[in-house]
Amino acid sequence: MARTARERIEGDPASAVIYKALMDHLSPLEGWEVQENASSFHVARGRAFLGIHPRRGGILVNIVLNRQLESERLHRSDRVSANRWHNEFILLGPEAIDAELLAWIHEGYDLTA
Repeated sequence: MARTARERIEGDPASAVIYKALMDHLSPLEGWEVQENASSFHVARGRAFLGIHPRRGGILVNIVLNRQLESERLHRSDRVSANRWHNEFILLGPEAIDAELLAWIHEGYDLTA
């Protein structure tokens, strides 16, 4: 059984394709870095605005915003402080990384400026 987030991504072809597509979409943004943790990745620009959690056959993405999102696609939303919400989505293929999801990711990125 893979133990690190990197091993879990690389060990699952579906997760690997989604992760690469997500990184390709993030590449035009400036000043961010991927912080690898034991079980996940955080994409940060000063502070994390995106969490990437490998799952078998997909990826759970956590977008940090100052509001709760309203969407049928939303898996879960948690208020973590007065002005921060974790909005979670399960991505089962690269096609899930569409204009709507990217707009939310950009919104989170902009909050770190």
